[in-house]
Amino acid sequence: MRMLAAAIAATLACGCAHEARTGAMVSDAVPEESEYRMGAADVLRISVWKNEELSRTVPVRPDGTISLPLLNDVRADGLTPMELRDVLARKLEEYIPRPQVSVIVQEVHSRAVSVLGEVTHAGRYELKGRSTVLDAIAFAGGITPFARRGRILILRHEPDGVKRIPFDYDRAISREGAQGNLYVQAGDIIVVP
Repeated sequence: MRMLAAAIAATLACGCAHEARTGAMVSDAVPEESEYRMGAADVLRISVWKNEELSRTVPVRPDGTISLPLLNDVRADGLTPMELRDVLARKLEEYIPRPQVSVIVQEVHSRAVSVLGEVTHAGRYELKGRSTVLDAIAFAGGITPFARRGRILILRHEPDGVKRIPFDYDRAISREGAQGNLYVQAGDIIVVP
């Protein structure tokens, strides 16, 4: 009986320790992104139930619109698939009673960052999920020995102009500086001097 009580106590202690570790990990976890918003170069599958003539696969053009029969150009840039579905259904009501529309994002190409300068493979990299500056540098093959690690710059386009965000590589990779590893946004340009 004493051994059973000891085993239960050990199990509970391990569980509490695991819960404490898990709690710490959850608090350090990446916050979830809000719904995906479509952008230029994404490929969408638009389906109108029982109407193959209107159903098709279309790219989001650089101006942020898609083209569909009867509707001509419809803005898709910045909308979620559900928002676009609702817009298309409203517009199609002029031609079809109670249209059932679905929007599926088949290919994501609008989420990309550019990495330039003293990296192994400078270029434009498509993001498949939330990524940090260190992730983007890793996509580019890492920094070269000549990189000025403390002078990296992130250029981010915002409505009021280009924002310049300094990034210190050494600080970001240090144990104390993990919070300095910023998340990149689609369109960011990372310059490694």
